[in-house]
Amino acid sequence: MVSAFIGLGSNLNNPVAQLKTARLSIGHINNVREAAFSSLYRSGPMGPSDQPDYVNAVVEVETTLSAFELLTALQGIEGLQGRARTGDRWGPRTLDLDILLYSQDIIHTSKLTVPHYGIGERAFVLYPLAEISPSLRIPGRGPIKMLLETCPPDGLERIS
Repeated sequence: MVSAFIGLGSNLNNPVAQLKTARLSIGHINNVREAAFSSLYRSGPMGPSDQPDYVNAVVEVETTLSAFELLTALQGIEGLQGRARTGDRWGPRTLDLDILLYSQDIIHTSKLTVPHYGIGERAFVLYPLAEISPSLRIPGRGPIKMLLETCPPDGLERIS
């Protein structure tokens, strides 16, 4: 079993319900067990500002799946919840599931980058991640507490 952290985000079609459904679906993936789930957080959108606010969370799972098997399962959940991959980076979406960390592995392929490339600069990822794993070390980046010092919450709001 390895530990993996998954970022969840949504800003369409009742984002809170989208994240709750995604959480249940992740828990039903074979060989995946939820270890921790953060509070839900609201934040303004990255990229185009003419879209609704996002709701984000982080889940820690224990799994025997490879990082690529986990990615495939997560993309299946996104599709089931209406995610349309239009190539519109940072546009509105029903669900976005990102593998933030997979054990202490560093993965750089055209299909997957772990740690997630934006992990150190995104309050909507760092604060929920620190909530469930305050002593976490990000491979190649250092302790999460150090990353939080350089990443202000910028309007991030815990909503549940």
